[in-house]
Amino acid sequence: MSYTAAVITVSDKGYRGEREDTSGPNLCRLLKERGYEVGHCALVPDDMDMIKAELINCADKLGLALILTTGGTGFSPRDITPEATMAVVERPTPGIPEAMRAESMKITPRGCLSRSAAGIRGRSLIVNLPGSRKAAEENLLAVIEPLNHGLEMLRGRGSANCAREEK
Repeated sequence: MSYTAAVITVSDKGYRGEREDTSGPNLCRLLKERGYEVGHCALVPDDMDMIKAELINCADKLGLALILTTGGTGFSPRDITPEATMAVVERPTPGIPEAMRAESMKITPRGCLSRSAAGIRGRSLIVNLPGSRKAAEENLLAVIEPLNHGLEMLRGRGSANCAREEK
């Protein structure tokens, strides 16, 4: 099943044109390779109101199934993407960032420092990814298969059976 997606890069420097956004375009490429239709891409600063507005637009107005953010998940005082995300989601999905952190910890002990969040707004799934191109890709690939099943459930196309089938 093919789903629609958005990629939102959260970066003060990227927004001001001081740094090239490599993470956002790479995530778009990865999604397209896996059959997603990327219907929206945006670059916003680390600003609570702008992040929330972008997330709400993608979920409520555009009706996109999967909304990925990249950036703003670290310890910097300006890193507020998880807080903005949790301010707009209706149902948290903590297992997604837990799985990403677990996979990241296999690569670097600093993986535990990610503050990524995820949740459902309406029929859209929002997932925060790290800002670096490499980490964002690793985190997305760690959960892309379960995300597909989650979207089947969220969009009413799948069954409630999450167990693996016996062979």
